[in-house]
Amino acid sequence: MFNFAISAWQAWAPGIEEPPAWEAWARQPYCPDIAPELPRLAFLPALQRRRLSPLARMAVACAWPLAEGRPAMPVVYASHHGETTRSFELLQCLARDEALSPTSFSLSVHNATAGMWAILRKETVESVALSAQGDGLESAVAEACLMLDAGHPDALVILAEETPPAPYRPWIDDVPFSYAMALRISPGQEFELSLQALDADEHDDRAGARGGGMPEATPGDAGAGMTHAAGAATSGSTDGLPHPLSLLRHLLRGTREWRHPARAAHWRWRRAA
Repeated sequence: MFNFAISAWQAWAPGIEEPPAWEAWARQPYCPDIAPELPRLAFLPALQRRRLSPLARMAVACAWPLAEGRPAMPVVYASHHGETTRSFELLQCLARDEALSPTSFSLSVHNATAGMWAILRKETVESVALSAQGDGLESAVAEACLMLDAGHPDALVILAEETPPAPYRPWIDDVPFSYAMALRISPGQEFELSLQALDADEHDDRAGARGGGMPEATPGDAGAGMTHAAGAATSGSTDGLPHPLSLLRHLLRGTREWRHPARAAHWRWRRAA
């Protein structure tokens, strides 16, 4: 079990950038249009901006305000799919027997965003890059809490996913739209996060879903949770959203307790009174 505080957060999605826009989204979640819009990053020189991929630009846009004017913080970066756009472009070059750009290749690896963050901030503190299916948020928060236990006063969690290239979309159904979120995790008792085993009924429910007792999500249904999430934020329920977006919604709606699914278990989030 982990106890911690979220002392600040920042999120970005196309057309949903400021807190009032996210508050409106939390009341009635929707999928924004897939658009080439990207954060401007006016605080960086143009040369540095050009080196950042769309995924990295989203991540930096969210994390920078949380780090500005503060001592260097260890970073936990988490993304399930990572640099899909850049990697797909490299694969296309290989298919055409073209030479690969060394820069593009080096920036396509999963920890490239964490490395670029350290370069941009001129910081040498600890960083971790994670790729976890489904519960990357909770894995990242757990890592951040371990950093706090090691004596760091704060830790920065960065989560980012980008809309995959069209050929990947039939197989990637957990990214309803491009988004990024950053959390500054601090010592405290504001939140309690615990991993709990499923009871017998929950095991049966999941087995039924896998075995045909419940319809499975079809490719391209990443936004299916949008309609479901428009209902009341019920304690102890999930809302069908990717975990980072679900967390953001619960933060803004003041939900006291909710759960996120994990393999053969679930993560329970509780907010202190």
